[in-house]
Amino acid sequence: MSQEKPKIKLTKYSHGAGCGCKISPKVLSEMLQTNIPAIPDARLLVGNDTRDDAAVYDMENGTAIISTTDFFMPIVDDPFTYGKIAATNAISDIYAMGGTPLLAIAILGWPIDKLAPAIAREVLEGGREACKEAGILLAGGHSIDSPEPIFGLAVTGSVNVSDLKRNDTAKKGCKLFLTKSLGVGILTTAQKKGLLLAKDETRAVDSMILPNKIGQDLSKLSGLMAMTDVTGFGLLGHLTEMCEGSELSAIIHFNQVPTIEGIDYYIEKDCIPGGTHRNWSSYGDKVQLKKEEMKLILCDPQTSGGLLIAVADEDINETISLLKEQQLEAHYFGELVEQTDQLITVL
Repeated sequence: MSQEKPKIKLTKYSHGAGCGCKISPKVLSEMLQTNIPAIPDARLLVGNDTRDDAAVYDMENGTAIISTTDFFMPIVDDPFTYGKIAATNAISDIYAMGGTPLLAIAILGWPIDKLAPAIAREVLEGGREACKEAGILLAGGHSIDSPEPIFGLAVTGSVNVSDLKRNDTAKKGCKLFLTKSLGVGILTTAQKKGLLLAKDETRAVDSMILPNKIGQDLSKLSGLMAMTDVTGFGLLGHLTEMCEGSELSAIIHFNQVPTIEGIDYYIEKDCIPGGTHRNWSSYGDKVQLKKEEMKLILCDPQTSGGLLIAVADEDINETISLLKEQQLEAHYFGELVEQTDQLITVL
């Protein structure tokens, strides 16, 4: 009789989880300060000055190369699922720029004195599965012995320059849409605390493994002015980047912001990730909330979150149709207005 293999709880081997372990925007800004002048290169269409999802380099033939990387510590206990989530999250940056992924290489840190190599193999298999769904190869990588498990990808993609979408090109009057519900950080925190109800066990995972491939189709819309994906900085953090880069302000209608079903129960149980409070301390001074508790949703760090898109009126119906065709959420929750002293107002 075959023995059932013991279940591994990967999350107990890490101090952070998923994109919630990202360095806060405030600390990151300090780290990125430099006195070394950048090498001027007109072919670099997107660098790190706009905090966009990836770097983009013009090949001067109508196309550009997209380069990105993303990795984090376990957000779920199952190794295969962890690998698939981490890879899906990394590939999302290509889609968020309107591009097509070409290939990926793995980034793996593994505590070889604590966890067997076979478990790492399952993580890599999850990564391969996500790459297969994206139509690309996991073509290589690099590994180190590290105190905590770390996994992610460096991904290369391509995009027609005319279809490139950035996070700093929104226009006044654009309507804001989000393609996935918020609350992943809250549910995964509940799981780590042992408070996740059986009926909610798959809600966060189902969201995190859903690819943002729709970004390729949305990029063809001339009225889709700006796009980014929502990850560790929460909705308010990534909207802050969009507003500051586009020199606009935003109005959010909180009751129209999509959230995962049943999330209020876990907020009452204080299943709030540490990243939520770090996020608020980084950009809360730029946000006016009608109610203080709204930040628990709006700053919740998302892992492999949805696309945040800014759409001009002429393409709103087409945007909604594209999303519904792919059985994705099409949630309007706000609009961009002329820049004021208050960057974001939540009603």
